[in-house]
Amino acid sequence: MPAITVDNVLVLPRLPRLDESTAFRPVRRLTTAPSGFEGEGFPVRKAFAGVPMSELDPFIMLDQMGEVDYAPGEPKGTSWHPHRGFETVTYIIDGIFDHQDSHGGGGTITNGDTQWMTAGSGLLHIEAPPEHLVVSGGLFHGTQLWVNLPRAAKMSAPKYQDIRGNQAALLTTPDGGALIRVIAGEIAGHQGPGSTYTPITVTHVTVEPGAQVDLPWRSDFNALVYVLGGRGTVGANGRSVRTGQLAVHGPGDALRFKANARQDGRNPTLDLYIMGGLPIREPVAHYGPFVMNTRDELIQAFEDFQAGRLGVVPAERLPHTGGQGERP
Repeated sequence: MPAITVDNVLVLPRLPRLDESTAFRPVRRLTTAPSGFEGEGFPVRKAFAGVPMSELDPFIMLDQMGEVDYAPGEPKGTSWHPHRGFETVTYIIDGIFDHQDSHGGGGTITNGDTQWMTAGSGLLHIEAPPEHLVVSGGLFHGTQLWVNLPRAAKMSAPKYQDIRGNQAALLTTPDGGALIRVIAGEIAGHQGPGSTYTPITVTHVTVEPGAQVDLPWRSDFNALVYVLGGRGTVGANGRSVRTGQLAVHGPGDALRFKANARQDGRNPTLDLYIMGGLPIREPVAHYGPFVMNTRDELIQAFEDFQAGRLGVVPAERLPHTGGQGERP
């Protein structure tokens, strides 16, 4: 699970040591993601299945894509599909993926890269492996997180953030037992590159066998810890977790997690995708590729899509256009 790694974590900035008076968050809910297929048939784990929307806010959905080692001719993606009213955050751990939309945006992301797409008022979108990967096969592993937009931003202009893996803020623990990649938001004063409409933090943490992490976390954020791979414990109460499980945490000022001293050969470390944010606390009307506030807005989104108002499929593949401006 390479993503972004460093030769020597001891040269990185370190988390502060937290004293024992810190309110470590307990685990409120522990779920196991069911497996299925998306798009043209690539395997996913549905990480948020069975969790009430009120505990996820401001997030909507998290899919773990793979980990799968494709044979030649097997890699698959999605067909063209619409989005409106939210953001997709696609993070590639292993492999490579191409993106394109009906506004001319898109590009290629690979190990450790993130594509942050604000669908806003709406667009058509496609995600697929590049032709050379289809021919050769190879390892593919990543995540896609859906982040809700507040009512005031749902009809904003679509845009991209093209975040390269080496732009993430990197830090470690006081003893150097973990690598923390801050993709968005802030941890202990270290700011990730992702720009967000609603305050959130997204980080990928790799914990060495036997190591423990005490991670400061904003008390007004929720806290969702998803296990990408490996085994360990999470929460103030030390709940056991394994690959494909989500731990929804209760209130507190910090997260605590530890990797088991013995891991299996497939997952030599404990890898966690950790999300938290300030709840939007607005009504959510979600159906298929649209996330709005009301049923009437959902109906309007479908009508706009059917009428071609979300864009048309380009006649040919367009080059990557890069970012499309700064957010307010």
